[in-house]
Amino acid sequence: MRLIVSGSLAYDRIMEFEGKFEDHILPDKLHMLNVSFPVKGVRERFGGTAGNIAYNLALLGRKPLIVASAGTDFERYRRRLDDLGLPLEGIRQVPEEPTACAYIVTDRNNNQITAFNAGAMQVAAGCAFAPPPDADTLAIVSPGNLDDMLACSRYYKKHAIAHIFDPGQAIPILSAGHLRELTDGARLLICNAYELGMIQQKTGLDEDALLQRTTALIITRGQDGSVLHSGSGVHTIGTGKPRRVADPTGAGDAYRAGLLAGLAREKSLLESACMGACCASFAVEETGTQEHRFSIEAFEDRLRDHFGVFL
Repeated sequence: MRLIVSGSLAYDRIMEFEGKFEDHILPDKLHMLNVSFPVKGVRERFGGTAGNIAYNLALLGRKPLIVASAGTDFERYRRRLDDLGLPLEGIRQVPEEPTACAYIVTDRNNNQITAFNAGAMQVAAGCAFAPPPDADTLAIVSPGNLDDMLACSRYYKKHAIAHIFDPGQAIPILSAGHLRELTDGARLLICNAYELGMIQQKTGLDEDALLQRTTALIITRGQDGSVLHSGSGVHTIGTGKPRRVADPTGAGDAYRAGLLAGLAREKSLLESACMGACCASFAVEETGTQEHRFSIEAFEDRLRDHFGVFL
């Protein structure tokens, strides 16, 4: 089965402040904030929703097509994707704009201040698929360029292509109408508990109303696991047992990759969600969204040991 992942490609530039933000911010002066933090080095990591999902799919032996925009500094990311054996023809390189980038400063209490430059992500990659996807295709519409999210969803529905809607960080820029449209006709909607609350607040749709628009709903709950709502009932899925928890960032994208891989293997929704949870348990073991590694054998062992009751 062919997989298509649309979303964002980005560089994460991570800096550490050895103090505490609270010691340098005066609550009664927030209206005239002017602060500076000395940071300890800069670590650059590959990121973005499409990049993270595709990376995890590559670990699982899949080679999805990425639909995203990148900028003039894309060459490092290009080499990485090429080394993973991932096709590049769905990536549009935008002249005179840098690849999207998040500048993240973390203090000693793990509080974060982030500045995000959309850069090339402001330009739609377009959905000019070559070759055009057929019925043996599964896609995911993840946070990225708004025009791409809408265009890809409309294309998939027009051509009866099964797809997942993953609104995530894009919820603030999606109107109530957008959210209703993108949910309607998707194979499933996946979001975390906070994002679900935002969707419900914007659209006025409760869980039952959302399930009338899509086949299933998966709500991820961090260390509390995830919940699958579908026609077969409600299932609570654990998190697996990572060797350690270094950084939860990127676990959600890893979950989506495992979910896609399971559905591509024609597993049930419940089995596929377990694969998502298993993949996420590897992602939290390292700092960064694409720093973890695992073999297919290690993945299958953890899946069987921790989720065997569902398989």
